[in-house]
Amino acid sequence: MDKIEKLFRKISKKDKDSILNTIEKLINESTRKEIDIKKIEDTDFLRVKQGRYRIIFHYENGAPVVDSIRIRNENTYNI
Repeated sequence: MDKIEKLFRKISKKDKDSILNTIEKLINESTRKEIDIKKIEDTDFLRVKQGRYRIIFHYENGAPVVDSIRIRNENTYNI
C-alpha cells in the first residue's frame, strides 16, 4: 500500500472528496486554470493547496502525475 492510499484511509470523506475534486481539475485542462498551481523552488515539482493538504505533482507527457499528498507542515516540500 502506498502513502496516498494510506492517507485516504485515514482522512474524512469530506477531505477525500475535496482532494479528488482538485485532482480532477488538474487532469482536465479546461478547469486547470481554476486552481492555484505553484512551482516548488529548485525542483521540477508543482503544488496545489487543498485546505490543509498539499498535492505535489509533476507533468509527464502533458499529464499531471501525483507524487504525494501531505498535510501541510515544515517538511511538506522536502521530497
